[in-house]
Amino acid sequence: MLATIFLTVFIDLLGVGIIIPVLAPLFLNPMSGILPVDYQSAILTRQLLLGLLISVYPMAQFFGAPILGAMSDRFGRKKILILSLVGTCIGYLFFGAGIAAASLITLFISRAIDGFTGGNISIALSAIADISDPKEKAKNFGLIGMAFGLGFILGPYIGGKLADPSVVGWFTHSTPFWFAAALTFLNIILVTFRFPETLKNRVQTRISALTGFRNIAKAFRMPNLRTMFLVVFFLTIGFNFFTQFFQVYLIEKFQFTTGNIGDLFAYIGLWIAFGQGVVTRIASKKFKPQQILSVSCVMLSASLLALLIPDKSWMLLIVLPFVAISNGLTQPNSTAMISNLSSKESQGEVLGINQSIQSLGMAIPPIIAGIISTIDRILPIFMASCFVFLAWVIFLAFYSNRKQEVFQ
Repeated sequence: MLATIFLTVFIDLLGVGIIIPVLAPLFLNPMSGILPVDYQSAILTRQLLLGLLISVYPMAQFFGAPILGAMSDRFGRKKILILSLVGTCIGYLFFGAGIAAASLITLFISRAIDGFTGGNISIALSAIADISDPKEKAKNFGLIGMAFGLGFILGPYIGGKLADPSVVGWFTHSTPFWFAAALTFLNIILVTFRFPETLKNRVQTRISALTGFRNIAKAFRMPNLRTMFLVVFFLTIGFNFFTQFFQVYLIEKFQFTTGNIGDLFAYIGLWIAFGQGVVTRIASKKFKPQQILSVSCVMLSASLLALLIPDKSWMLLIVLPFVAISNGLTQPNSTAMISNLSSKESQGEVLGINQSIQSLGMAIPPIIAGIISTIDRILPIFMASCFVFLAWVIFLAFYSNRKQEVFQ
């Protein structure tokens, strides 16, 4: 069963990884044709539009993720996962068409569709929570992280090559999105025939457009959940200052091309896979999630700050493994702690809330980074380190080890 969930997440993240090296060059290169000619010298306009486009997906996911999570508690994991993947496939098709037609409106609509239905990972996490006992959760969530990393090894590399016409003459910036849509369609077939239903006891959770706000308010009445959601929120803001505008930093400081970005993110993905698939599984056998988190957060903050030191691009290869491994320890253990603080019947709802918190945290950085990166290209990465450090301080100061009543 874990193997099927692993493969589902891997294919999903492969599609996500394919997009990474495409967006920044698409908007920052005046010759791409996606923006009018009079935007060619307006770098602020280009970066701001890039930031707004990136933020549409998580903002739509903020509303969609808790709804899908609650629906998965009511109707089962499998049906809602298929629904989510169908939305992802449509989003990729629209985005490819938007690039081909040079239509900004289509690009924004496609990201909104994909974002609202993009509960794939939270539903997969709920399925793992259904079949795992508390001691195994961090290890099994780390397995999902490994699938995440493997998707990021191959995804950016493939995306960089599929968008490069020097590889094949008819390749364009649209090609990676057609390929991602095809992968998602294969994933739908895989889930339909190979993904077992893991939810045994279904819950009639209330579903509405305000589900996210209602559930967050309810969950924040639990002291430890309130602390963990704040920690996840600031961790997400921090890490997404890095992931969403690191490509801009690479282009402006080291003159990276689409292919170069794809290769470097494939390298990052290799270390993410190692961190979550190997280091996390070993650490989870010896330490509790809260012990790991108390160290990994400050490690992540320091390693992000260290990215500003290299003046040669090859030197990034030394620093990035520390970023990937420390994040690989942080992500699954924070998710495991939130899962352990909720009942079995509420896994989909609470992990959907967690996804909503993360979506809000992902929506903020690109808008701010699109502005501050025109002041100084190092500012987004500096802000990344600061927010992760803030998350670490909140965790140390407010998280209680005392046994708490689980959320139901």
